[in-house]
Amino acid sequence: MKRDYHIPVLLKKSVDGLNIDPKGIYVDVTFGGGGHSIEILKKLTTGKLIAIDQDTDAEKNTKNIKSDKEYKNKFIFFHTNFKYLENFIQYAGYEKVDGIIADLGVSSHQFDEPTRGFSFMKSDIPDMRMNKDAKYSSLDILNYYSEDELFRILRTYGELKSAGKLSTAITKYRKETKINEIEQLNKIIRETIKTSKEYKIFAKVYQALRIETNKELEVLKDLLKQSSILLKKGGRLVIISYHSLEDRIVKNYLKFNNFEGIRITDFYGKQEKNFKEITKKAIIPDNIETETNSRARSAKLRIAERI
Repeated sequence: MKRDYHIPVLLKKSVDGLNIDPKGIYVDVTFGGGGHSIEILKKLTTGKLIAIDQDTDAEKNTKNIKSDKEYKNKFIFFHTNFKYLENFIQYAGYEKVDGIIADLGVSSHQFDEPTRGFSFMKSDIPDMRMNKDAKYSSLDILNYYSEDELFRILRTYGELKSAGKLSTAITKYRKETKINEIEQLNKIIRETIKTSKEYKIFAKVYQALRIETNKELEVLKDLLKQSSILLKKGGRLVIISYHSLEDRIVKNYLKFNNFEGIRITDFYGKQEKNFKEITKKAIIPDNIETETNSRARSAKLRIAERI
């Protein structure tokens, strides 16, 4: 595992949140650099860890684990999107598991690699595919989405007040020249939205494009619903999110059993729930962690137990 590939956020608190049984079956649906997986493996005796990641770059980080005498027989890896979690758990030979952990968002490696297109400061092409083999990238959104579709994703996923102005500017620009490079997109943003807080605007736009490219919120909802099916009674679900859209979905599902945040009760006023919240409020990194890892600043950890 490469320690510089990705610095795992809230490592101890998230792994402790799984309440690991050394003989249990656990799933890390966002393997990345393997930080959380390694800590889980350390706690297992006869148990198993199933790790998942859709990024081929992340898959390379499994080599050290697979060659380690202590860990290799406890470790199973699948190169896939975690929206297919249930299928691959069954393929591994299990019906239920004892814990699932997800560290959502973009890895440090993905941000730092210019060819991936996640960073508006370091990248060359606005690609933003977490799975490099996926058919569509952010370039397809920028060049082929209608003005109304661009407005929808910029307003909904970027929560951008100037979504209308920017979607108009993008469609106008591409009539003359196809958008192929980061600097073209950055130029459109700068010329359309005049502000002293340029960094925040760029972050909102890139977040919106990334979420749409990878269908991140839809996939997160799939994960939560599948977790209800796959976790044993008493099994733990641990999720680290990085923006309010993700955290709201997780919070609502754990608290209300739906994504809308609506309390639904039966005839007797009893609320049907799949999870008991272990963390009533999200856990956030302390000052020491945010000082050493700036990408931890927006992280929120929620832990729940299947009931």
